[in-house]
Amino acid sequence: MAELWNLIILDPMLNILIALSDPLFHSFGLAIISLTVVVRLILFPLTSRQTKSTKAMQEMQPKMQELQKKYGKNKEKLQQEMMKLYKEARISPLGCMWPMLIQFPVWIALYQSIMRALATTPENLLNLAHHLYSWSVVSQAIPVSSHFLWLDLGRPDTTLLLAIIVGATMWVQQKMTTAPTLDPKQQSMNSMMLLMMPLMFALFTLTFPSGLALFWAVSNIIGIVIQYKTMGWGYLRIRPASQPTKKIKT
Repeated sequence: MAELWNLIILDPMLNILIALSDPLFHSFGLAIISLTVVVRLILFPLTSRQTKSTKAMQEMQPKMQELQKKYGKNKEKLQQEMMKLYKEARISPLGCMWPMLIQFPVWIALYQSIMRALATTPENLLNLAHHLYSWSVVSQAIPVSSHFLWLDLGRPDTTLLLAIIVGATMWVQQKMTTAPTLDPKQQSMNSMMLLMMPLMFALFTLTFPSGLALFWAVSNIIGIVIQYKTMGWGYLRIRPASQPTKKIKT
């Protein structure tokens, strides 16, 4: 299983990363950013479907709120009517999860690639050699530099800046697609997830190599741009409070 993982995912990712750094001014950070753009382009059909489904769900909110008012006390009936509404609109409420799930193997492979590419000890360098292709562009790029901006890509960012960027961009991306609901339990769950996911990834940034966090940050920013182009700011828009009506004296 490990050999299959190396052959299909890890080794291609590792060699592409190293090869990209050579024409990009020998910058491993720019190579990570470039690979992130490539991954997002490959996933664009899924992401586009996700954002369209989110936009359709946004337009369905009035009907969904009517169902919640009508069947709020009958959970089973409410679920049936909601699934019927999804079926009529030809959207899946779980559609937004697929791009995230598909990216998990990419994250794991990128983490392993960064750790292998930034090898410093003789033992790690020997292990790296077993995973490199016999491409001239790869051999020219070795050894790669771990320094990019203020970051050491092989270590966590101790300035907290990258953690803030990752958490903030993930919160914005989630907020744009988190629809309000009249169900108090669902609203509470949405609010919890809106805080938990960005906080969790911000904490990951303090633990994992900053090269992986750089991938997350750039991927989130690209996701925000794609969602904005498809559905505007979505639920991130700040709605002004309604002005109280003045009573007319008679």
